[in-house]
Amino acid sequence: MNGIIDRRFILKAGTMGLGALALPGIGSGIARAFENMTGFTHGVASGEPSASSVLLWTRYVGTSDSKLDIELSTSPDFTEARQAGTAMASAERDFTAKSVVSGLEPNSWYFYRFVAPDGSKSVIGRTRTLPVGDVSRFALGVFSCSNLPFGHFNAYAHAAARNDLDLMLHLGDYIYEYAIGTYPSVEQALPGRILQPDTEILTLADYRLRYAAYRTDPDLQRLHQAYPMLAMWDDHEITNDSWKNGAQNHQPDEGDYQTRRRIAERVYREWMPVRDLNDGGDLWSSYDIGQLATIIMTESRLAGRDQQVELASAFKGEGDIAARLKTFRDDVWMDPNRSVLGEKQSKWLGKEFARSKGGDTVWQVWGQQCVMGSLKSPPETANWIPDNAPDYVRTRALGGVMAAQAGLPFNMDSWDGYPVARAAHLSAAMEADSDLIVLSGDSHNGWAFDLDVEGRPAGVEFATHSVSSPGFEAYTKGVAPNDVSNALVRANDQLKWADTNHRGYMTVTLSPESAEAEWLGLDTIRERSTKMTMTQKHRVMAGAKTISA
Repeated sequence: MNGIIDRRFILKAGTMGLGALALPGIGSGIARAFENMTGFTHGVASGEPSASSVLLWTRYVGTSDSKLDIELSTSPDFTEARQAGTAMASAERDFTAKSVVSGLEPNSWYFYRFVAPDGSKSVIGRTRTLPVGDVSRFALGVFSCSNLPFGHFNAYAHAAARNDLDLMLHLGDYIYEYAIGTYPSVEQALPGRILQPDTEILTLADYRLRYAAYRTDPDLQRLHQAYPMLAMWDDHEITNDSWKNGAQNHQPDEGDYQTRRRIAERVYREWMPVRDLNDGGDLWSSYDIGQLATIIMTESRLAGRDQQVELASAFKGEGDIAARLKTFRDDVWMDPNRSVLGEKQSKWLGKEFARSKGGDTVWQVWGQQCVMGSLKSPPETANWIPDNAPDYVRTRALGGVMAAQAGLPFNMDSWDGYPVARAAHLSAAMEADSDLIVLSGDSHNGWAFDLDVEGRPAGVEFATHSVSSPGFEAYTKGVAPNDVSNALVRANDQLKWADTNHRGYMTVTLSPESAEAEWLGLDTIRERSTKMTMTQKHRVMAGAKTISA
């Protein structure tokens, strides 16, 4: 297959098995197809570990619903394997199957596989439990924004081949909902990386087929196979710029939005190694890494987000634009009633900050979707737009410069669009004396921020590049990348570093003394390669609440 997902292969994916994708130190690393048209079709995955349990996932297509046995071992050869549970692969759930395996030892690596009624076995997966007590080191891989037709998932491949990480975080935009030719355009799309269905996804069958297409990617399969993952959707798993009662990319002729979001959530839970909420549980959760860190995962689209405000509305009408921008800033943008998380989740988040720090945990790591640091357009933005850019790009860029002069940011879908809510959450972290590290995705670029509330340090933010979706470089062609990032840093006091020219991922290595983020930028996504051409590290010391290096 040479790493290329062609249309014929995707159409077979619902019934064809994908073969043994190598783990570090296991096997040869060659993907193969099963000879029959049924079986384990999309590898294995694990997620949401605790000190004594982990959730295991697979997909098995049989002639009817199938009860799968789960085998667990501390060695890859399974010489001392034991049956650890069962999972049901049913047509009702698109033949996906998952089960939480309990009674495990803390801070331990395990190997697992699923066994079908006919005796066939899935590929071998590797997973781990979380540590307890004192922990000297724990390392995260952090990902966001993987758009299949834009290019290869080389970031996943690079991380899957490592042996120095413990847990993966996917902060959203695991899939994209668009029709072929929308984003990317036909000209931008990489040949062979073909989506199914070819239309925008709206129905239950659409969402299922889109996940099936993405999950045939060998590098994504290897990442899931090698490490457990904590994951939460952003907007594109539902549709662009989602909020609790609508979305930018949902139109009246596309049916009921609430029905669409319920479908999107259902299919996400079918295809991802995440828990179901049949017991009425909440979308958010936290994970303790011994006394070293608490990883707090929140949901920022469906539970409580109010509709995004439109900066463009400030430019409509007559009269002085500066005056209209000031009115928009003071009356609309600063509205104290607008929320991202909603009241219930917001209260829980504040309690988690206090619980974690009150238990003498060193780091409070908040994994969420959108960039939290403030970003205003630098004056140079007006000179970055090429002559052949679409009119809406030029209008948006010039509007951003004018908005910045009034103290307004340019992206109202990020936390910049909800300044009062942002300040409230950061203040809650400060009240708990948290050593706060915010991890973010969504923007497609790499960022390092010092977060503050009215000049008082509140913590730091490390935001990851996209896996394949384009960043600033797509809109500033002909401008030196360093000129773009330097201008952004000069224009934004919180911003300490930016990279707007690479696709890749981020690692965060935690110790009792410090937390270090490393951004890894790929040479290319247009062909399969794990060559890196950019790395950057920034560190925060325990107790400092600001970036030190």
